[in-house]
Amino acid sequence: MSRNLLAYSMRKLFSLSNGVGARLIIPLSTSVNYCSKPSKSIPGMPKNILEDFNSSSKQPTCGVIYDKKPFKFTCVKGKKYAWCLCGKSKSQPLCDGTHKNPHLKIKHRPVHFAVDEDRDVWLCNCKQTSKRPFCDGTHKREDIQAAIR
Repeated sequence: MSRNLLAYSMRKLFSLSNGVGARLIIPLSTSVNYCSKPSKSIPGMPKNILEDFNSSSKQPTCGVIYDKKPFKFTCVKGKKYAWCLCGKSKSQPLCDGTHKNPHLKIKHRPVHFAVDEDRDVWLCNCKQTSKRPFCDGTHKREDIQAAIR
């Protein structure tokens, strides 16, 4: 096999499309971070009233993809919730404290949130949203859909 053909084959096997046509080479030893940059305000998107008081929503990396579709959740005005960011909780989409297990070495912590009115919200289960903890449609990207079969 020629050197160029081998390089092409390796790129084909170990690359992911970033949605813009460019390819990102992923070494076998690293994990993929699908986080997207925060986007502009989305109409109808609920506001986390604790966002300004809690820095957990600004963690630099995203957790493990748990599912490729959001979870509909009924929030009560003024009640505080903890959304799982690590993706390891057994009570998804909410945190059950699994990240505290020292043997798992999880660096993510839950995102605490509350809403200003009783309402149904869609919580992100792919853990890649830029509007933590609310779903912004990131799960529809090809790379996230391909990550879990």
